[in-house]
Amino acid sequence: MRLKGMFWILTLLLSVIPAIMAYYLLYTSSFYAFLAVEGLILITVIYLFVFYRRIIKPLQVIGDGMDLLKEQDFSSRLRRVGQVEADRIVDVFNKMMEQLKNERLYVREQNHFLDLLINASSLGVVILDLDENIQAANPAAYRIFGLKQSENITGKKLARIASPLATALTQIKKYDSQVIRLNNADIYKCTHSSFIDRGFQHSFHLIESLTEDVFKAEKKAYEKVIRMIAHEVNNTTAGITSTLDVLQQTFKESEQTEDISEVLQVAIERCYGMSRFITNFADVVRIPEPQLQEKDLNQLVSSGKRFMENACRNRNIQIVMDLSAISPTVKIDGALFEQVLVNIIKNAAESIEKDGKIYIRTSHHPVCLDIADTGKGIDKETESRLFSPFFSTKPRGQGLGLIFIREVMNKHSYSFSLQTEADGLTHFRIWM
Repeated sequence: MRLKGMFWILTLLLSVIPAIMAYYLLYTSSFYAFLAVEGLILITVIYLFVFYRRIIKPLQVIGDGMDLLKEQDFSSRLRRVGQVEADRIVDVFNKMMEQLKNERLYVREQNHFLDLLINASSLGVVILDLDENIQAANPAAYRIFGLKQSENITGKKLARIASPLATALTQIKKYDSQVIRLNNADIYKCTHSSFIDRGFQHSFHLIESLTEDVFKAEKKAYEKVIRMIAHEVNNTTAGITSTLDVLQQTFKESEQTEDISEVLQVAIERCYGMSRFITNFADVVRIPEPQLQEKDLNQLVSSGKRFMENACRNRNIQIVMDLSAISPTVKIDGALFEQVLVNIIKNAAESIEKDGKIYIRTSHHPVCLDIADTGKGIDKETESRLFSPFFSTKPRGQGLGLIFIREVMNKHSYSFSLQTEADGLTHFRIWM
């Protein structure tokens, strides 16, 4: 525009000045001098016209092209100006703009496709900005963190999210992967990596749920082991018990063999004890499918409390009830849940040992059962192994109680957690 303005100023000067000279010569000199000046004016105008068509207009077109690039308007095109060299530039520019438009559409389509793929993925994806704040997170990440989509976590640090998994992610070094077990028995493979976007490096976390696959593999493994052991032990103890019974009857008929009979009785009871021991393992494998019925949660809890009250009283452990005023109605297998409840209270009492309290609370919104105890608590290392097969912190523990609870809760599709919290109490929570 500046060049075009300068051209019109020059044109005005070159036209006006000779015109003034022509009229001056007309009155002060000859008629031929006037014609000469008028001819000069005509030649100047023709020259300026040619100059505009060959120089100014192509430069103006190029300037318009620069403006289109600056505004990133790749849909507009330049018009040919009728000048060979300029038209070649116009053709190249229009071709370049067409390529840029197509590439931009391709990138936009690719980005849209990747957005759809990430949002539909079962992998949790959390992208961080340059300040390590959350820039984006897909629906799977919200679900894994236990958050609702309405809770906006963009711009927050991972450590500020109320999720134990988010806290664990902050401990993973870049370009490293870890398998993380949470206090609710969930297992995740977490990867911390990065990518380059517009010259800047962005960190991201990939979260893959391994819970179901690990549970299936674990169950398949311990089912095989338990069945093999149970078969061998039961067959062996059955034969030994039968032989010992015959010997005991024989010695009972003889005189002065009371001591031998007592020893044989101890051996028989030990065989039965071993059989019951292995049967406990087999029962974990044979957990039936739950028969769901609508039950009053407060009544179920009260029934479990009455069943364990005497055992707790012997240890001077008080069970404190804090039940919801509106008792929640839940779809549950009452028999299986009572066994779960007994296991939890039994574990709490064993953690306390003597002189303590067990708090049992129910809530209506959300429907939740919380059993807390004043026992010695659970450290972080133990917390990650709680729901592993055959793991127990007790000297004579079989590691089956929590596995049984885990299997029953999974069959009911209930979520749960077990951890020692800031209040010093160890909480076992079940969300129904």
